[in-house]
Amino acid sequence: MLKRLRSGRLRTFLLIGVVLSVLLVAGSCAGLVGARLVGHYSWTVEKIFRPAPEQPIAFPHPTHVDNGIDCVFCHRLAPTESMASIPPVEQCIFCHQIIGKGPDGRYESQELGKLVMAFQDDQPINWRRVHRLPDHVRFVHEAHVTFFTAQEQYGFASATCTMCHGDVGEMMQVGQDRSLKMGDCMACHRNNGAPTDCVTCHY
Repeated sequence: MLKRLRSGRLRTFLLIGVVLSVLLVAGSCAGLVGARLVGHYSWTVEKIFRPAPEQPIAFPHPTHVDNGIDCVFCHRLAPTESMASIPPVEQCIFCHQIIGKGPDGRYESQELGKLVMAFQDDQPINWRRVHRLPDHVRFVHEAHVTFFTAQEQYGFASATCTMCHGDVGEMMQVGQDRSLKMGDCMACHRNNGAPTDCVTCHY
């Protein structure tokens, strides 16, 4: 009788333990899903889930911007094509075969050393993408750069780039500054007299 009672209690404790474990796991999953959903509708929260990615070379945008280099000097296709383009290693070396060397002829920065190694090994730099729109959304850089550079308050490419990308010239590590959600784009289109019909941005 005593054995049966103990066995029954043990089964009860085990059952309670299993139920509590399942509830704990389910609660944790629900919490993560809930936080992700909240993040989807609140850009401040979403930035926690999408931090600025680590790049293979710590490229200092502020240094280049402070030296008067316009965005399109490196991102050359932005004024003429849909994609902004990332400069090839050769384009970086064009400047840095001279700039960035110390008096002894060596590069002052370890990051510049990585660039030179990539050039010497004939290897590309695999930059990690920062800004991404859904695959069914079409964004054409050329149309936006052409329109806004024609406006008196902007007038040059770098001023238009900051509208979507934020002040990259202040970012030591580039991250996504605006949500770039549909409502964000629609508001901009309405404010600037651009079309808002679906086929403008969706395939």
